[in-house]
Amino acid sequence: MTPALTDLAEEIRTRSAGRARFIVGIAGAPGSGKSTLADQLAALLGDGAAVLPMDGYHLDNDQLRDMGLFERKGAPETFDAAGYAALLRQVRAGGDVAYPTFDRAADRTVPGGGRVTADTRILLAEGNYLLLNEPPWSGLAEQFDMTVRLDVPRAELERRLIARWLDHGLSEQAARARAQGNDLVNADRVIAGAAPADVVLRDTAVGK
Repeated sequence: MTPALTDLAEEIRTRSAGRARFIVGIAGAPGSGKSTLADQLAALLGDGAAVLPMDGYHLDNDQLRDMGLFERKGAPETFDAAGYAALLRQVRAGGDVAYPTFDRAADRTVPGGGRVTADTRILLAEGNYLLLNEPPWSGLAEQFDMTVRLDVPRAELERRLIARWLDHGLSEQAARARAQGNDLVNADRVIAGAAPADVVLRDTAVGK
């Protein structure tokens, strides 16, 4: 763990003291390391902390095809932003809350795949667009008690995204096309439209 992560975990502990539920919004471009960061923070914070991913709110592939957005899967408009906002409100209210997760291998959502238990106090909400300054995403801001943004150089994002598709079995040419034709388009939108965050991490070593 880097000193930056340890310091961030301590800051979350301090800010969340005495709170029944404390929600941290973690955002950044595709490939910036949001999931890795959230998992590392949850491990540092220990019992009572859990990750709340946005990926389970992908719209179904059939719906995306009907909308003409299947080739843009992963773009802001291919997610159910209102559904994720409703989840955050449920979590804020307390108690046990089930939420959908995303199975990357099967490329589909899993209804009820995750659960926030009543004794979970700190929620690490993570997703590309949680700090996007565009409606409806901009409406999420009121649900966060603290926000964190990962700022990774574009060249490093490109390297990671190509490597991700190579890991999925694509050829070098196909991996580069997927990364440059969709993922980096979404990354540029996140970077250009990022709302201010309480904490900005510029360490490129936070995973991929």
